[in-house]
Order: sequence, then C-alpha cells, then structure tokens
Amino acid sequence: MNPMIEPLLAELDTEALTTRRVLERVPGAHLRWKPHPKSSSLGQLSLHTAQVPASLARILSPDAFTIVPFAQPEPDNAGELIPALDQSVAAARSFLEGLTPERALATWQLFNGSRQIMAAPRIGMVRALMFNHWYHHRGQILVYLRMLDVSVPSVYGPTADENPFAE
Repeated sequence: MNPMIEPLLAELDTEALTTRRVLERVPGAHLRWKPHPKSSSLGQLSLHTAQVPASLARILSPDAFTIVPFAQPEPDNAGELIPALDQSVAAARSFLEGLTPERALATWQLFNGSRQIMAAPRIGMVRALMFNHWYHHRGQILVYLRMLDVSVPSVYGPTADENPFAE
C-alpha cells in the first residue's frame, strides 16, 4: 500500500465515527428545517455530509472533472443518513486504497466548462476537498443542531452538552 495513504485511511476511520455521532443526533422531525432561506435544509445538509467522502472519491478518480449542476436531495427520513455514511466511507476507503504514489501525486484538474478552475496534486485535493469539505459541512450540522436545541455531541472536545473528559 502507498505509505502516504495510510494516515488518510486512519483519519477517514476516526472522522467517520465522529460524523456518525453527529448524524445520529439529526432529528427526523426537522429534516426540512432551514436556519435561513438561502441555507440548505437540515436533511439536505446531513445527507450531503454523509455522502461527501464517496462523492469526492468519484470526482477525484479521473484526472479531470467538469462541474455539473446538481440538486442536493432531501432524505425521506433520518434513518437514511447512517447507511449513506457507511456506503460513502466504504467507497472513499476503496478509492484511497487504490491510489498509487504516481496517481496520488498526479495533477488533478477541475473545470467549469472549458475554463480550468484549479489544478493540483490529487493527494492535496483529497485533503482539501474530501476531508476539509466534509468537516466544514459537519460543523454546519452542529450549528443547526444547536439552533434546534438538540444535544450537540463532542467532536474534538467538550460541548455544552457532552464532555468526554469529565469523570
């Protein structure tokens, strides 16, 4: 296995467990709730967050990707979120395990039509798009949960609702 991928696989596993804890708190009764008219609904945001690893693995697999319009679906119920996360993490794991050093370091390109938006080593895009993008949306869910007065789980440390360091 590519040694530069091993730390990413460990991070994927750790962060998948954290994301699971967050998604388990999403209340089914509030899936269509939005904090602002310009915001995604809680359901859309949660399903997107569950699917980010697989979606980005699919986008990063070819040497170039052209942006296509898409509408974020809304889950019918909160029970869809954890299976979507499990499938997504499995797909991301498979993608990462298949990255040779050459493919990891090869330039990946993003296009909007014929216009190149960015080009960078694929391994850097794994960090920026797959992981950082995932954490960004997970943080948004935490804000939504707080606004709905739902208990916020510990992510990297204590919250007002949960302290993994307390006795």
